[in-house]
Amino acid sequence: KTLTASHTASPSFLFGLILSLSLSATLSVSLFIPEAMGNWAANEGLSSFVIFVWLGINVFLFVHFYLAFLTDKFYYTNVILGHALSWARAPAACLNFNCMLILLPVCRNLLSFLRGSVQRCSRTAARQLDRNITFHKLVAYMIAFHTAIHIMAHLFNFERFMGGQLDSNNTIQYVLSQIGNGDNRSYLNPIRTSDTNPTYVMFTTIAGLTGVVITLALILMITSSMEVIRRSYFEVFWYTHHLFIIFFIGLVLHGVGRIVRGQTFDSLKEHDPLQCAPYYETWGQNGTFCPVPNFAGNAPVTWKYVVGPMFLYLCERLVRFYRSQQKVVITKVVMHPSKTLELQMKRKGFRMEVGQYIFMQCPSVSQLEWHPFTLTSAPEEDHFSVHIRIVGDWTQALFEACGGDKPGFLEAWKLPKIGVDGPFGTASEDVFQYDVVMLVGAGIGVTPFASILKSVWYKHVHENTNVFTKKIYFYWLCPETQAFEWFADLLQSLEGQMQEKGMTDFLSYNIYLTRWKDTEAAHFTVHHEAENDPITGLKQKTLYGKPNWDNEFSTIGAKHPGSKVGVFLCGPTALANALEKKCITHSQSNVDFIFNKENF
Repeated sequence: KTLTASHTASPSFLFGLILSLSLSATLSVSLFIPEAMGNWAANEGLSSFVIFVWLGINVFLFVHFYLAFLTDKFYYTNVILGHALSWARAPAACLNFNCMLILLPVCRNLLSFLRGSVQRCSRTAARQLDRNITFHKLVAYMIAFHTAIHIMAHLFNFERFMGGQLDSNNTIQYVLSQIGNGDNRSYLNPIRTSDTNPTYVMFTTIAGLTGVVITLALILMITSSMEVIRRSYFEVFWYTHHLFIIFFIGLVLHGVGRIVRGQTFDSLKEHDPLQCAPYYETWGQNGTFCPVPNFAGNAPVTWKYVVGPMFLYLCERLVRFYRSQQKVVITKVVMHPSKTLELQMKRKGFRMEVGQYIFMQCPSVSQLEWHPFTLTSAPEEDHFSVHIRIVGDWTQALFEACGGDKPGFLEAWKLPKIGVDGPFGTASEDVFQYDVVMLVGAGIGVTPFASILKSVWYKHVHENTNVFTKKIYFYWLCPETQAFEWFADLLQSLEGQMQEKGMTDFLSYNIYLTRWKDTEAAHFTVHHEAENDPITGLKQKTLYGKPNWDNEFSTIGAKHPGSKVGVFLCGPTALANALEKKCITHSQSNVDFIFNKENF
């Protein structure tokens, strides 16, 4: 009867529930789903289950806390506010839960550790960790949704609190609003006088002021995260996203003022609101059985939800700071013609796997900005390298700092200091676990496959028995001919080496030029009969247009019956959606296409 919201649905219980249900789902996906749904389950089953559990917990929290604030403890609060109190507190509970989750998907060191641990038990479960940014965005949208409900409900609440002060003397709302006027200890209405207005109270209370601050921070973070802004003005996205510090500080302080108040437990024993409410005019008078009710604010609970994730994220940043202080030596700088900068580096103790990525910082360009880049070197090489396309202010400044705008070579001591955090795991780490592999890169998205193709070659040269891959199909889609230049050198080298070793059937590659000019088309036509391709210099001719994915999937499925084909993409969302659908539709009882996508 006097159940309070602060004693139920603890953050540790909710976090444990998500973890246990997610892990148990891995077993159910593999054992209890019919064969016809098998590939959908392999690609989407566990992700859908996690989203379903997450949505279910949100619904449960909303309903549970909505009802929790309709109990006797808040009877008199609801007399003034109506159901607007529950409409404010239910989304607040969901906000606590989602704010607990929002930082976890960006704790990349934690995810890399979990990925390595979970992968030993289930590759399907490990692949879900590669969708961390997608889940991070979903949680952010849920936070925005519940914030909007919470704000609208409290706008009604403030108006009704104000109305309680302005009511005539003979209403229960007015009587309740006057309680605590003498000692100001047991008040119910946070607006203590009629000589004010809700706007003034909103900006002079802890709850109101912090609410405005965290709402503005949330709006700026979400709007600056839009794809068009993040890609075109990354610095705007980067700096505004660090408003999360202000957001979490405001969030923890938001409930300190205890503006939402209810009847105390001791007062409920002496003053039953269901019996005493009709006699509000005689409360506390001699001869009445209803003393004046006492009220107290709810203790703040948000900190219980967010202190754990905040600590984990703090550790994440400390690890980044420690790594940034480790010495990184730039051993080689290569300026490729297609405005692509290649940096080869060394760092003591650096160990990587294929397809992984790092975050890079250049203090001479920016002390705060860290940018993700895929590693293009192989684990077998004595260095690690990245290829950076010059497309923005930060990359242009790095290009100039490395001497890219100067005609001669830059002395080693003049090269800029570089900070490196990582490497971090991605979906491409699983590439050698499949019999057959499809690698699809779009533009600069080909970078993780440079590492894979190099490593495959090293492993076959040294006859590594841990490589299960028997066939690789490589597709590279580029909108302009200049983009082919730096990667074509690697393909030419692999092409020649495979011919020497008699391994020409191991790698099939198809390069597509998706856009071209009329002058280029005339040149291609004239040189089409040449032994080597006029664009890439490879024996394999460049194809024009876009692949017919239905034909490609059907052909590969027919050539490799009974195989699991790993499909790996580093490219835009539209292409990812198309390939994911093809993986599902072309999977049959004798061949499964498993979709994997790079996410940063």
